[in-house]
Amino acid sequence: MTDYHRRAGIRLPRPELHATLHAVVESQIADPELPVRSTVERLMDEGLDRHETIHAVGSVLAGHMNDLVRKFEERGAKPGTGAGEDPNVRYFEQLKALTAEQWLRSG
Repeated sequence: MTDYHRRAGIRLPRPELHATLHAVVESQIADPELPVRSTVERLMDEGLDRHETIHAVGSVLAGHMNDLVRKFEERGAKPGTGAGEDPNVRYFEQLKALTAEQWLRSG
């Protein structure tokens, strides 16, 4: 992952975090129970290459994780202590709404 960015001349301010997001998205793609694989296939059908698609999904994932951390901080709770709700429902909804055009416009 980092080799691709190095060859492409892309400077990463936090390469370890970037590589981690790549790995998490790839792991989610491998899980047939998750809607991530179908999102990736759809985004590629809409014209993104695989790497752009990983970035698009990774950006949604990073935003989702950030939102989760903020919610827990606002409640004064620790991650993993929330009752009842599946925190991934919102993430999966955001993935289903994501389009290649939307990603490309985001810059």
